[in-house]
Amino acid sequence: MADSSHTMTAGALRGFADAGSFRAQLSPLLFRGMMVSMAAACVTLHRVTGNQQMAWRFAKARARDLERLLGVHVTVTGLEHVAGGGPFVYAPNHQSHLDILALLAHLPGATRFAAKRSLWKHRVVAAVLDALGMVPIERDDPAQAIAALNAVEACAQSLVVFPEGTRSCDGRLGEFKKGAFVLAIRLGLPVVPVACIGTRRLMPKGSRLVVVPGDVQLVIEQPIPTAGLGFDDRERLGARVRAAIERHHTGW
Repeated sequence: MADSSHTMTAGALRGFADAGSFRAQLSPLLFRGMMVSMAAACVTLHRVTGNQQMAWRFAKARARDLERLLGVHVTVTGLEHVAGGGPFVYAPNHQSHLDILALLAHLPGATRFAAKRSLWKHRVVAAVLDALGMVPIERDDPAQAIAALNAVEACAQSLVVFPEGTRSCDGRLGEFKKGAFVLAIRLGLPVVPVACIGTRRLMPKGSRLVVVPGDVQLVIEQPIPTAGLGFDDRERLGARVRAAIERHHTGW
């Protein structure tokens, strides 16, 4: 678990990017530019071909390109744990927008993300999210969230759900919501804990898309089976996922 030594102060947040780093200064333009071009291409591919898999392959390749442009080097360990292909419910901790970029680029296959419904208010963003089959979640409406997540059952694709629901402000793991675990139990899908390490150090919440070059690590833990579990097991399942992430969690 992250302790107070990992808490980012206001001064540290202001100074986390080296003022002399040209790449860090350029990163907001790179981030926005690549996102806009990738979005346009994904939507076009999906609408012209109707092939969501093609849109996904393009998006994953461009996500890796953006990492290289930003100077972010991602190391993934534990891919052998998900070599069977799933589907799984991936449950990562959430420190930074870079978590999404790294997971999109490096988790195997066309893995859909649960995203807050408010993102669909923006027409361009909504078009991209729909092209990639993302799942809208209303954070303040657990029943709607579970209903939306249940809709992924017919797709037979893995799903990424951040149990904390939002990015950490201070590096510590937040409270785990139960929706991801209820979903996994109802669908009988294994839950895969994923520890995102280093993303907050490079792009903390409030950084205005400034990214410092550096290393990120994704640690994929062994899937936790849900076969035979019931609704009353959701908290115990969440505790197992949290404990697996805490083994690697640094607060950065």
